[in-house]
Amino acid sequence: MALKKHTVVIGGGPGGYVAAIRASQLGLDTLVIEKGNLGGVCLNVGCIPSKAVIHAAKTYYKSVHENETMGIEAEKVSLDFGRTIAWKDSVVSKLTGGIGGLLKGNKVDVLNGTATFTGPKKLSVTLADGKTETVEFENCILATGSSPISLPAFPIDQEKILDSTGALALKKLPESLIVIGGGYIGLELGMAYAKLGTKVTVVEFLDSVLAQFDADVVQVVEKKLKKLGVTVLTSTKADGFTKKGSKVVLKATDKAGKNHELEADYIFVSIGRSPNSKNLGLDKAGIQVDEKGFVKINERCQTSAKHIYAIGDVAGQPMLAHKASKEGEIAAENIAGHKAVMDCRQIPAVVFTDPEISQSGMSEKEARASGRKFTASKFPYAAIGRSLTTNETEGFVKFISDSETKEVLGITIVGANASDLISEAALAIEMCAFVDDVALTVHPHPTFGEILMEAAKGNLGEAIHVLNPKH
Repeated sequence: MALKKHTVVIGGGPGGYVAAIRASQLGLDTLVIEKGNLGGVCLNVGCIPSKAVIHAAKTYYKSVHENETMGIEAEKVSLDFGRTIAWKDSVVSKLTGGIGGLLKGNKVDVLNGTATFTGPKKLSVTLADGKTETVEFENCILATGSSPISLPAFPIDQEKILDSTGALALKKLPESLIVIGGGYIGLELGMAYAKLGTKVTVVEFLDSVLAQFDADVVQVVEKKLKKLGVTVLTSTKADGFTKKGSKVVLKATDKAGKNHELEADYIFVSIGRSPNSKNLGLDKAGIQVDEKGFVKINERCQTSAKHIYAIGDVAGQPMLAHKASKEGEIAAENIAGHKAVMDCRQIPAVVFTDPEISQSGMSEKEARASGRKFTASKFPYAAIGRSLTTNETEGFVKFISDSETKEVLGITIVGANASDLISEAALAIEMCAFVDDVALTVHPHPTFGEILMEAAKGNLGEAIHVLNPKH
């Protein structure tokens, strides 16, 4: 006998569980189907565990290398990597358990299994014991996320060739690590391991790491990579590998045709992610996907089958947890009869390198490509008191505004606490603020937050704590 539900959410990640909670809040009888642990990639093997390791690495590195400038000398600082990983796992456990409690408290049912469409309003769910259960629904939200892209020459075995899941599950600190891919995931974890003492080499096919950001922003991170002893090989193609005892040897070729052989304990492949849209029986539900496998949706998050919605990574770029959560709310509200659309003017992006990078709205190169007249200005971290008192003076805030109207078009931050500071920038752009709105808002002193006020003043040519450029 089939299990009947008004709304079924396939996937319990940051998009799926938010969608389910919102649907239940709106009075819909809701079921979440999740084949793994609640929380999805983000909470289990992505955002949360990686940030825990990054924080631990930063704390250790500062204790060993940076605190002596403030007169703090810590003797015999040591690292128990096993305990670090155990702490990371405990953080994940608390959060995933919390999601289970939230779903239960909101009267959302959970079914552990793998779902496949067998018709427009019917699913077959394979349970852990191999048995199957039929689920019938009126509406469905597809929130199946994404998976790391693999390279044919580097088959992931989580023993010597790792993806992000394997890189976060190591029980012993590696002496050496090769990262294929200079995107945000590769650099975040690569820099964290470098701080813990691992010799890290990054191999990037493009001419620059973090190629989506402005060159001057990337330069700040590149300087820190060099300080950490990370070797970065750009314009270099990873061709294959061989095993050499307990080591692996990566073979690569740069654009000049020079061959490289790099030896390490592990190779970590981090070249992007692809949507989890295969083997779901989407054709049987009338759901269309594009050439890259992303499910096509409209501004209401509806697929080509109007009673089925898609959110998060499976529904396209940007593949960010907070975008998935927002889409989850929109999908649930539309199912409940509301008129909700994804009309965000911006979706902030954050990279947890050292220093951090965050961006809301246009970058300078995007503003230039748009053809509109704009004003770009930078304000350095070194010019605010809070940066000096915390010994974190690297980086700057870049402010992009319309030259005529002074509307805020984009803000990029590279520096300490960029991940937190970007929320004010996001609000400014979302509410169509002008530069004056940020500049005239009194910010508390001494804080990192006041750098946005200072940057706005600088964009107007009215900076107080740096010299304004002469025109």
